[in-house]
Amino acid sequence: MGNIKTIITFALAVILPLLIITIALREDKTENQVLLNLQMEFPVKHQSGTDHGSMEILQQDFDNPHEITAACLSCHTERGKEVMQSAHWNWEREAYIPGRGVTYLGKKNLINNFCTGIFSNEASCNRCHIGYGWKDKTFDFANQFNIDCLVCHDNTGTYEKARGQAGYPVMGEEGPDFKPILASVGRPKSENCGSCHFHGGGGNNVKHGDLEMALLTAGRDVDVHMGVDGMNMDCVDCHSATNHKMKGRYYGTSSENTQRAECTDCHTAMPHTNNKLNEHTIKVACQTCHIPVYAKVNSTKMSWDWSTATRLRDGKPYVDLDSLGNELYTSIKGSFGWHRMVTPEYTWFNGTADHHLLTDKVDVNDLPLKINKLNGSYDDHDSKIYPMKVHRGRQPYDTELHNLIQAKLWDKEANMGALWLDLNWERALIEGMEYAGLPYSGKYDFIQTEMLLPVNHMVSPANEALSCIDCHTREGGRLQYLTDFYMPGRDYNATLDTFGKYLIILSIIGVMVHGAIRFVAARKNA
Repeated sequence: MGNIKTIITFALAVILPLLIITIALREDKTENQVLLNLQMEFPVKHQSGTDHGSMEILQQDFDNPHEITAACLSCHTERGKEVMQSAHWNWEREAYIPGRGVTYLGKKNLINNFCTGIFSNEASCNRCHIGYGWKDKTFDFANQFNIDCLVCHDNTGTYEKARGQAGYPVMGEEGPDFKPILASVGRPKSENCGSCHFHGGGGNNVKHGDLEMALLTAGRDVDVHMGVDGMNMDCVDCHSATNHKMKGRYYGTSSENTQRAECTDCHTAMPHTNNKLNEHTIKVACQTCHIPVYAKVNSTKMSWDWSTATRLRDGKPYVDLDSLGNELYTSIKGSFGWHRMVTPEYTWFNGTADHHLLTDKVDVNDLPLKINKLNGSYDDHDSKIYPMKVHRGRQPYDTELHNLIQAKLWDKEANMGALWLDLNWERALIEGMEYAGLPYSGKYDFIQTEMLLPVNHMVSPANEALSCIDCHTREGGRLQYLTDFYMPGRDYNATLDTFGKYLIILSIIGVMVHGAIRFVAARKNA
């Protein structure tokens, strides 16, 4: 009897604590009930409760697209007002930026290092505006009949905006049949969103790297959410809207940490059954581990050098392509660098940003110039580590006034100063800055710039997520350039490492001594 008590005491004192530790560290495979519910919900596609094809007002022959909008608003009476309060319509948001105060910034007035900006180029750039006719400064933002309802609500996939027509669709004999389009309008599909967001910067996957046409047909290996062999979700499943204000922000133009689409909206703040992984989410964004690479199918543009534009071959403009059909050089735009299966770069980000304006001064001693500055640091409570696409460029700046310069790029006619037609930098810069109403000294050069684009799509399956060793390693880890904090396995601190080793040894000795004392005490009492 005494031996049995001794064995039980030893088991309780030594073996049981070790067993508890083992169980605590083992990852429980129990499914998240929230995700189980979502997996049942999203495969059921939304069905419109209205038969638009039976509405006489939509079956007439329309002479211009404004009449189509008027027909839509005759029933949806308040929707025009809602749209006109949205960032999709105004291409700007009100935000408070420290050092600037309250600002109204957006695609309408910000510069970038892709096609640089819309000033003087509206008729071309604004093909992706949700309106009709924004060709210059005279566009009427208060006229609800300028809204393009179909670009978001066409469900046939046949509606298309025309190139260089300030947002107007293809019309006439070459245009689509509007009657079947109007008969099938409904909730936006990914194709609607992608018609602009997949083609930002001038082509498929050019700008973002994680948003492209392949998402419409690819499998879970490319994106677990949109994969056609998986959840097959549409953009609006995450980027939902209230009164036409979409959830989600693009930090090439946004500044405040509001109206964001978060992973935790569905996956909760404690998404893992392994507590150690949940601890990581305090300082590491979900995307950092779950998007190990982007541009999985088609290449994305990683660099753009405007300084090489205007070269001729045999007296004519020319284009050079790589083996995949990507443009390596065009006379109208300069030189490009492309990559597939890109490993993100990483930075601290708290959801707020600032942007370099055309009126801001360039510090030539602090290069490359940050086109957008994403705020954050290890010491910032709201900051997490996020994956980024960093687009690097060379673009014109005023060597006397030390400002970036907006060039005129596009026009319907030659000899109007548009770079893409006339291939004349001097004239293009003069025309662009004159249109913007800003001074230009007439002297220019090209300066290195960087633009950061957070990577949020192309989420990989869980078994392809980053592992511990991808970051916690001495050399070449994912976070090797984030050096403002101590990370075990990567960083070496003699005092801290020695203390940790002794702490482990003392813990083991403590367990053994405690077990031995219980063992001896049990024998004495036997």
